Amino acid sequence: MTEKWLSIVGIGEDGLQGLSAIALSLIAQAKVIVGGDRHLAMLPLDDQREKIVWTSPIATSVEQIIKRRGESICVLASGDPMCYGIGVTLGRRIPISEMTIIPAPSAFSLACARMGWFLTEVETLSLNGRPSFLLQSYIYPGAKLLILSEGKDTPAIVSEILTNRGYGGSKITVLERMGGTHERIIEGTAASWSQIEVAALNAIAVDCIADAGVVPLARLPGLPDNAYHHDGQLTKREVRAITLAALAPTPGQLLWDVGAGCGSISIEWMRTHPRCRAVAIEQNSSRLLYIADNATTLGTPNLQTIAGKAPAALKDLPKPDAIFIGGGVTATGLFDVCWEALRPGGRLVANVVTVEGEQTLFQWHERVGGDLTRIAIQRAEPIGKFLGWRGMAPVTQWIVVKSN
Repeated sequence: MTEKWLSIVGIGEDGLQGLSAIALSLIAQAKVIVGGDRHLAMLPLDDQREKIVWTSPIATSVEQIIKRRGESICVLASGDPMCYGIGVTLGRRIPISEMTIIPAPSAFSLACARMGWFLTEVETLSLNGRPSFLLQSYIYPGAKLLILSEGKDTPAIVSEILTNRGYGGSKITVLERMGGTHERIIEGTAASWSQIEVAALNAIAVDCIADAGVVPLARLPGLPDNAYHHDGQLTKREVRAITLAALAPTPGQLLWDVGAGCGSISIEWMRTHPRCRAVAIEQNSSRLLYIADNATTLGTPNLQTIAGKAPAALKDLPKPDAIFIGGGVTATGLFDVCWEALRPGGRLVANVVTVEGEQTLFQWHERVGGDLTRIAIQRAEPIGKFLGWRGMAPVTQWIVVKSN
């Protein structure tokens, strides 16, 4: 069995004096110390041990650590290393059996203690090194958000996003340098947030309050059609909800959205859970711009887009857990490429509205089985002074699960 050679010690704003005896002994015994400038500056001036300062990108430093596997190394981290911290990054590369992790209270725990909020009842996210528009999918009336900041400008960015979304009355609390002698709490509202000078080390608590008349966007599939910018190539709301139910997203899974149009399927797949991932494949340059715009507006800025025509554009993509084909089903070889790439137990869902498309789905159905469904939706629309039913184009949907 490999010995524990790597320790990760979480440090609060109170510095080394706030650490336990075990944490201090791990630091004292290490031959190499890794950390940022702030943490390394906490060590005694006469500490002659080798130091590794985090580089940008951080992956370079991670590789340095891995290459020195077996040496006695201690990483100094902020708060809880396993909560959006370096422990997560290192834990993806190094077995836990080789590490000792000593966490300090996370910023989320400290913020809840200051706010009187229950940690199990709040939404938590980090905007440190991540797109600020991730916030969009967390906003709803009554939501309590705890946000890790990237720096002193993050509170103003959060306030602007909330105000533009129609949540200008939301209460914002910035908690600076929690747990230290310089701790400070600043309160305000999104719409009236002024450019108050705040410390770079801060967390943000938001009590989301919607303006009058604002219609919230649910995380459940089936957002209103007008939530999207599109040129008509849009899976309509009712069909979209049925399609996402058929795809059955699970946290951590990857979706290929083939012939993505404006990206509605992949966006709503990702909105179901923060760890759902998707790749939108689209050949039309204008629609690629729609996808990027919709992904930003609806809180999935990490949606990956691939410009190109399937099946050629699918080459070398990571294997998916689910595939949706919304356009181009008649392309030669498309099914073979998708079926080969799909993970065992994965789901493939295809929607068509043309006779030729149906014929293709029938052929695929004959090869591997699955279920065929005809979806016919009617909406009530004005006919003169009255209401009448107007049918949308029927959609034929094929669902198949690849056997293990």
